[in-house]
Amino acid sequence: MKDKITKKKLSEKEIDEIVVSQADDDSAWEEAIETRRTNKSSLAISAELARRAAFLAKLHRENSMEKWLTRIIQERIELEEVAFREAKREMAGISR
Repeated sequence: MKDKITKKKLSEKEIDEIVVSQADDDSAWEEAIETRRTNKSSLAISAELARRAAFLAKLHRENSMEKWLTRIIQERIELEEVAFREAKREMAGISR
């Protein structure tokens, strides 16, 4: 089967058919490879906001401004989600 694959460019449908036909055949598959995301997401902020965040991170005894900002963003998202759920419940109660 490998010779057939390497000599001819396969369509997506043909590739899907091969994958489905070999799905339960462990010998047709290589060992699983674990990967990690190497690039972290980035966020651009102004120099003034970065300066203020760095000051507050130090004030809160956080070694890294990035860690402090991550914690603050997580906390804010959790608050916003709670507020959204409560507002949604209130709106559902009003519309009944």
